[in-house]
Amino acid sequence: MSDDNVTELRLVVTVDDFEAALHVYRDVLGLRQVAEFEPPGRVVLLDAGRATVELSDVEHAVHIDEVEVGRRVAGTLRVALRTADVDATTDALTEAGLELVASPRPTPWGSRNSRLVDADGVQLTLFT
Repeated sequence: MSDDNVTELRLVVTVDDFEAALHVYRDVLGLRQVAEFEPPGRVVLLDAGRATVELSDVEHAVHIDEVEVGRRVAGTLRVALRTADVDATTDALTEAGLELVASPRPTPWGSRNSRLVDADGVQLTLFT
């Protein structure tokens, strides 16, 4: 296969409250809406900038949880989003109703990270 075989990463998040989730991801986080399709149902595509896939073994995942939260909390999937201001974005998301798991803190790898969980149980790491 060629190096350009995969040209887009699309993370599909199925939500119970579509309008609330759209508000968080589009309006609070500022992800630009690029498409919308309906019916049946409704789907909106949001541009989240450059995407990477981070594969982690359990030992490293435990370490990340310890650094960011102080204990093991994440499952097999965690969404990490680079933001311009982790403190302001964390505040905006908590005001929008996301549960704060861990407030912004410095990490050993030189970023400042926070952890939240949305209404559907998706864990979000914000980092600057």
